[in-house]
Amino acid sequence: MNIIIIGAGIGGLSAGCLLAKQGHSVTILEKNDSVGGKMNEITANGFRFDTGPSLFTMPYILDGLLQDCGTSLSKELKMVPLDINCRYFFQDGMQFDNYSDRAQMLREIRRMAPADEKSYIKFLEYAESLDKKTRNAFVLNPLYNFSDLKNLNLFSFLGIDAFTTVSKRVDSYFESPYLQQFFKRFTTYNGSSPYQAPATLNVIPHIELNEGGYYIKGGLYRVAECLRDLAISLGASIEYNAKVDRIHVLEGKIKGVETESGELMECDLVVANSDASETILNLIDEFSISAKRKEKQKELEPSCSGFVMLLGIDKKYEQLIHHNIFFSADYELEFKQIFENKIMPDDPTIYIANTSFTDKDHAPEDGSNLFVLVNAPYLSDSYDWSDINYGDKVIRELENRGLADLSQHIKFRSEITPKNFYEKYLSNKGSIYGTSSNDKFSAFLRPRNKSREIEGLYFTGGSTHPGGGIPLVIQSAVNAVELIERFE
Repeated sequence: MNIIIIGAGIGGLSAGCLLAKQGHSVTILEKNDSVGGKMNEITANGFRFDTGPSLFTMPYILDGLLQDCGTSLSKELKMVPLDINCRYFFQDGMQFDNYSDRAQMLREIRRMAPADEKSYIKFLEYAESLDKKTRNAFVLNPLYNFSDLKNLNLFSFLGIDAFTTVSKRVDSYFESPYLQQFFKRFTTYNGSSPYQAPATLNVIPHIELNEGGYYIKGGLYRVAECLRDLAISLGASIEYNAKVDRIHVLEGKIKGVETESGELMECDLVVANSDASETILNLIDEFSISAKRKEKQKELEPSCSGFVMLLGIDKKYEQLIHHNIFFSADYELEFKQIFENKIMPDDPTIYIANTSFTDKDHAPEDGSNLFVLVNAPYLSDSYDWSDINYGDKVIRELENRGLADLSQHIKFRSEITPKNFYEKYLSNKGSIYGTSSNDKFSAFLRPRNKSREIEGLYFTGGSTHPGGGIPLVIQSAVNAVELIERFE
């Protein structure tokens, strides 16, 4: 078959690899001049930055795809396990290292919150039980029609703790405010609020704390480059600066796409790795998709976005390791401002990825490459990004939190706002992770990997089932290809 893939993000590249391996004619049309979508990189003044994901989890998902395509993760990429997953800085001066080794981690718990040592173990057992109930039933399942449900243990699946929030469940386990805040932050991995999202999302700490988090030698962008090179080696072609303006449909069936330059390209199937909301609301002919379907898509709440600063500095701060979190004083207020008021938080939690801690050549000698991320609201009329310099506020806060004279050591600075995320990637209202999971059913309402209204239209990416993040986006491509095999 002749297949066009819209977007060379991780989902589009993964689908391209699998479909090309099966012998299909695959053309990937990419709006920008490089692959990877929001997973990208910037090099400047001797500094190198990943601009998207900074943590690699569930490596077996990528390895499974690579093996299906005739290679393997160990052949293509070097995974680096981190002794300390992340260092946490609390407002009162408490510092906490999240060790990957369980024994070391328990020593940290005894130092910081001795009354919660047994609770920590029990919580991770609870998180693992959520994983067992959701992985095959939800994450690794296209959930497209009844045949996807018939072999599932639905009674077990119903016990996924969806009727309370992440926050309330965490608080029921821990007395320590440090551990309460620590475990609530994992909900941000899919762009949701721990005070609104169902406790089902407490599965996320299991992925990092029980299974492990990794770094890819050279930077996370090596994943995108690996998939790009593999897709090309299998016969797929990638066209850059080729923005798709319209998906053409005739009598309910895909006919082709039209690019911004006016080129008409016929095909048998389209795999849209473009944002699902953007695709459904703006790329498909008005008469080809129902008003009800478009309205349903509009009602899905986007995930949060992010405000990013890339800071190349001529200094190493001894307190910074590879991953670092500076927590806000009032976590609940921070999420209320982001999701309810839709404004930037007055007191933000600040994440810093410092890959030069692990990859020395990512910064000049005695320098550091700091990827600084603050959770931000998706675009709305409540906050104007056109003339607000939030970055200076973040730098001042970091100086107050121990990075003395940071502003005087900056040799390179670049910022990415929610407005930039929308303009470059056409993500729904500038969101990073597609749809939020801020109610108990929203995770199950993401667009499926096959359109029910248009024959030959499939979806991949973080805005579709099963969700955002590198492994889930790859799984969305696996799901889409499984459905293509099933229906075409």
